[in-house]
Amino acid sequence: MDITGNLNVIGYGLAAIGPGIGVGLVFGLGVQAIARQPEARGLLQGQMIIGFALSEALALIGLVLAFAL
Repeated sequence: MDITGNLNVIGYGLAAIGPGIGVGLVFGLGVQAIARQPEARGLLQGQMIIGFALSEALALIGLVLAFAL
């Protein structure tokens, strides 16, 4: 059996699970908070976008490192 390829890509696939869970938590809890206090939607929506951006930044850094190393 001949296995070829780069193991970094497999590592990135496993590492992408964390940011995926993080994005799900950010939006799930954000929608729940907006449902409880609709008047705070503007503040909560901004915080959700910041949380999403930080979670996705981790995934992008992992993707770059998977191909760089």
